[in-house]
This record gives sequence, structure tokens and C-alpha cells, in this order.
Amino acid sequence: MKLYRLKTKQFLPITLQQAWEFFSSPENLALITPTRLDFQILSISGEGHVYEGQIIQYKITVLPFIRVRWETEITEVIERRSFTDIQRKGPYAHWSHKHIFTKVEGGVEMTDELEYAIPLGLLGRLANFLFVGREVKDIFNYRFHALKSIF
Repeated sequence: MKLYRLKTKQFLPITLQQAWEFFSSPENLALITPTRLDFQILSISGEGHVYEGQIIQYKITVLPFIRVRWETEITEVIERRSFTDIQRKGPYAHWSHKHIFTKVEGGVEMTDELEYAIPLGLLGRLANFLFVGREVKDIFNYRFHALKSIF
């Protein structure tokens, strides 16, 4: 299985507490997801902010007219520092996304560390080369601009 990695960083002019409050609330994910994905949260286990073992179920559009269910689990939470979600069911063979928050002068540096794999062997590699890799980067670029606008 070929693993792909993407790491992004963004400065946000907010406090560490404000960053944690925003990003650890699963409902806010819709605010920073491209509208073309028609992102819809179906269920969130528990209440409040992310916690280890939390399950979140979504529906997204991966290709025109193809909607899929996606289920993630929060596997690690370090309060006001980081949390990690992994895909339990969904379009990827593997998905692990770590969100890291670091207090810096004037705000917070947010780092996303993504590791993913596409199913279907060579066909998956070709799909990643042709469009999936670009789509993943576009999603994170969208997030960058959405966060710039929000904060």
C-alpha cells in the first residue's frame, strides 16, 4: 500500500484556547470544507468537543453524483495541543489526520499532518496521480482560505 503525506501549516491570530474551541468541535468542520463536497454530518457520538474514541459519521461527494459515507474515530487527544482522527470506513484504504496547535507570538500555528492511501493498487496510484492528490491539496487550500476569512 502506497502512503501519501501532506503537511500544512497556518498562522492564526487567535489564542490557543480559541483555536482549540473551534477545531475540537466537529460541527465546525463543515465551515472549512469545500461546498462542492456537499459535506453532511450524519452523527457524532457523545457531546461537546473531541475525545478519544469519539465516532463521527459523514456523507461527502467524492466524484460528481457519487456520495459516500465516511466514518472517522478520534484516536488521540492532547488537550489544547493536538488530536488525531483516523478513517474507520470510507473512500480511502488508509486515512490518518493529526491536528497540532502551537502557541506562537501573536497567535497559534496550526499544523495538519495527513497520511492517506488509495485502494485498488496500481489503479489507486493512477487515480492519486490524476486527481485524488490534487483534490486533497485543494481541500486543504480551501481550508487555509476559509480559516483566513473566519479569523
